Formats: sequence, C-alpha cells, structure tokens
Amino acid sequence: MTSQPDRKALTRAAFAAAAVLTVVTVAGAAPGAGAAPASPAGTPKLKLIAASKAVTLDRWEGEPGVYLDLGTYVTVDGAPLELNVTRRSYKDPVVARQILHNGTRTTSKTLPAGLVKDFSGLPGFLEVSVKNAAGQEVTRSKGTFCPNNASGRLRPDAPATSHYPESCSTNPFTLGSVWGVEKGWAANSSTVDYDKPVDLPVGEYTAMVSVAKKYRDLFGIPDDHPTIKVTVRQTGDGGSGGGTSGGGTAGQRAASPSDPHSQHAMGAGHAGHHFGPRGADAPTPGALPHALEARGLAHHLGDGLGHTDGSRVAPALRADGRRPTGRAGVPANVPKPDLRSLPAWDIAVTDGEDGDVPGKDYLAFSANVWNAGPAPLVVDGFRKPGADLMDAYQYFYDAHGKQVGYAPTGTMEWDPRIGHEHWHFTDFASYRLLSADRTRQVRSGKEAFCLANTDAIDYTVRNANWHPYNTDLSTACGQQNSISVREVLDVGSGDTYTQYRPGQSFDISDLPNGTYYIEVKANPAHRLQETDLKNNVSLRKVVLGGTPGARTVQVPPYDLVDAP
Repeated sequence: MTSQPDRKALTRAAFAAAAVLTVVTVAGAAPGAGAAPASPAGTPKLKLIAASKAVTLDRWEGEPGVYLDLGTYVTVDGAPLELNVTRRSYKDPVVARQILHNGTRTTSKTLPAGLVKDFSGLPGFLEVSVKNAAGQEVTRSKGTFCPNNASGRLRPDAPATSHYPESCSTNPFTLGSVWGVEKGWAANSSTVDYDKPVDLPVGEYTAMVSVAKKYRDLFGIPDDHPTIKVTVRQTGDGGSGGGTSGGGTAGQRAASPSDPHSQHAMGAGHAGHHFGPRGADAPTPGALPHALEARGLAHHLGDGLGHTDGSRVAPALRADGRRPTGRAGVPANVPKPDLRSLPAWDIAVTDGEDGDVPGKDYLAFSANVWNAGPAPLVVDGFRKPGADLMDAYQYFYDAHGKQVGYAPTGTMEWDPRIGHEHWHFTDFASYRLLSADRTRQVRSGKEAFCLANTDAIDYTVRNANWHPYNTDLSTACGQQNSISVREVLDVGSGDTYTQYRPGQSFDISDLPNGTYYIEVKANPAHRLQETDLKNNVSLRKVVLGGTPGARTVQVPPYDLVDAP
C-alpha cells in the first residue's frame, strides 16, 4: 500500500461526525421538541429524516467514484426499536423478530420469512435516486439499514447512552444478533454501500431518499422523501480537500501520518493480495461494520507494535499487576466460558507473504473461536524479570463479578516478528489440514494468539455482553517491556484470525489435488477450563486443483452458508 492517508476513512469519518452533531442540534432545541406523535405503548414510531439540506462529497483522484454519505437518519420515538435476529443452526434460515416492550410485559412479532437473509441489517431498506442539474436521473440504488449504525440523540431528555450493540455483524457464521435504536435516538441510514462507489462527475446533484414500501408497511413509517443537494468536488491525492460538510478533522486524525497505528497500517502490506481483518492492512470486503468505518476507525488495521487490527478503540485493559496469591483452585459451580470454533472461511490460494518461501503455494483462510458463555474468558500473564515467557492464569468470577478462583493455564510468549510484536497466549487454538478421510494430519498451523473481541457471533446467548471492553487488540497485546498482560474474550463475541501472516497459512506446494478439510480447534491442549469441551472442533471442506504456481481451491457451501 502507499503512504497516503486512508481517504475513505477520512471522508466517512468527517461526515459521520458532522451528521450526528447536526441531528442533535436540529432536533434538540428544547425538551420534547420535534417529538413524534404518541404511539401505542410499546410500539416504536419511525421516521426518515435528513440531517442536512446539503452535503459536499469529495471525489478523490484515482478513486472510482464517490460514496453517497447523505446524512439521512431513521428516528425512533414512542418506544425503542429492537430486533432479535437468530438462526438455530447453519442448516436453518435467519429469522428476525421485533421485540416490543410494554412496561413489564414483552412480546415479539416475527418479520416476514426471507426478508432478512443475514446479520448485516435490513436489506433494500433505503432507496436513493440521484438527478443531475438537468433533472435527469443518473443513478438509483438500494441500501441495507443497520439499526446499530452510527447514531445520535434527538432530544436532551433521551437516554444518555445506547445499550444496544455498536454494529451489525458481517461474519458469515454469525448465529445471533440484537439490533436496536433507543427511544429518542436516530440511526444513520445512508452510511451504506461503502464497497459500491457511485461514478458521479464533479458537479451539482439532487438526491431523493425514501424507505422501501415493504418496510413502511411493516413498521408504519411515513412515506417521506427527503431531498439533499449534493455537490461533488475533485480532491487531489494529498487529502487537503477538507472532507464533507463537516470538515476533515475527524478523518485527518484517523489517518494522520503522525499516528503510529496509521503509519503501520499504511506502510505494511503486500500489493496484489487479499488480506483479512486480522492478517494485514486491507480488511476483507465488508468485514468492518459501516458504522465503525464511518467513525474513522478503519485506519486501525494491520498488526503493529503493541496492537493488531480491530474495529473499535477501547481503554487499555490492565492485569492485576501482582501474581495471584493463595492456593490455586476453582469452585465446582463457578460459571465458566464455553469456547467454540467456527468453520473456516475467506479461503484462498496465495503465493505467500513477506517471510514465506518464494515460489510456494499457500492456502490462507480466516478462522474464529468464540465464547458462548455464560462467563467471560479472562487470562492474565505475569512475567519474571528478564524472561521471554509470561506465566498465564485463568480467572473465574461469580454471578456478581467477584473473583472466586484462578488456575494456571500455560504461558504467553513475545512474538518479535515484524507484523506481530505483541504477547501471544499459547494453545488457544490450532489449525490442521486433514486428509479426505479426516484421519491424517497433512499440515498444521499457528497455536498462539493475542485475544480480543473482534466479532459479535451470538449476542442472544445468556450473559452476552453487547459492549465488550477490548474490541481492539491494542488494549490487550502489551509491549515488549510489559510486566503483565490481560487478555479477554467476552460472552457472545469471537476472535477472528486471518491466516495471511508468514507461517500461518498451509504450504500446499507438494500436496496432490483432491479433497481436504481445514480443522479449527479451540483450546487444543485443554489447558483452559470450560463448560463443554465437546464443541471445540469445526471442519471445512476444500478441494485443491490446478498446477504448481497456479493452484486453485473450491469451497463447497457449509449447509446454508455459502462463504468461501
């Protein structure tokens, strides 16, 4: 990658920050100002609004078009908008239910079958028509609405914070999500289609936005059509165009050359290769939730000194600082985590990355181990002076959050390789490439990791934490001179690792063509204490073909999930 700032992150960040502030300013003139008419108890009242009458979009030199950050919002009043989106297994379709709270009574309404197909949001929700100065329609599109998208309060008497998750999951093996907008809040509806820039030449346009009829009928949304004046201007590579209507401050911070995180993210990389969300600089398309990309956090991609990529930035987690005292032990009935592995995805053949052997064929993939609860996985590492390893301990807590036990659970090691440079917890997961009959190990992979909550896998399980503390590995990996480290995998969340780093993918150069299985195994040495050890293994079928130097891979669907 080049050393230029991440222009997409800059543009999105600047607009998202400004748009949220605009909503608060316009609708928050006085308590209750702009409130929607009263709706039946427990039923949210939704409305589509435009935060601003005009926006300026930058067309960056060398980019294929502009991103339609129009600043439209879905406002919610009367009651919160809440949806539970689940599937019983990968053999079952996704089912979405609207949750209605009326005092102490809670009811649900199932949305039409097939309306919601995955966990990224409500598909085809927003309809956008853009006309040029002559009144001719130049583009028409539909966008997915994630209720957990970038949001803001409508009134000063609205809840101060939102208890709903901050994004909609794009992990193909997600099992359960919760989407919601608090009463008196508005969620951004136009920060969609970031992977689909629109080829609009420099000039003046008018955008008209509306909610699709099927959603208007379903949620009782008025048939409003906000219009926004759009100015498209040309901006050079230097990134000095000033961003959108809100200015470029947020985006410039997001990709500032003085930011060590963005420096590494911009400087490391391997042109021409596809990288996953934990492997290197560029994320898997759609891997970062739109709301988080829009907040300017897409710059925090790539492994680097003391961190690896994540989608949100949180305060640093700190270990106790002292080794546990007293005799190690865990009460029999104490809540424990339940680690489960997801099938591999994002599978591709590469010719290796920096540090791999040139001329070889490698099978790269993404893998995730998640925690189904009911307790978080908490591991602290303590270092003896001058040692290259930390002694690791697993901690246990009662239902009130009081620590009630601990147990030694292996080690943490410092990984000095460029692109890593952080502390890894050993034996968290292992990867193997198995023969067609699944009886022989053909290749094995990495077994040490720095843990973080990178993906919301199932936020409907008991004790799921919708706001996990360390969603960014800069909060968990430590520095080379760290004396102690705390790493956490919270309930409902998983840790995705993409095997595009040197030594992590499988060398398939000398393997014959045919069928194999990628095995992902959580807690392979059983050093961590769990509620269930029988659900730690997943297998994903792959079929290798081609010739040396031009190997291919075919990945059949996994039940109903077609995610190669």
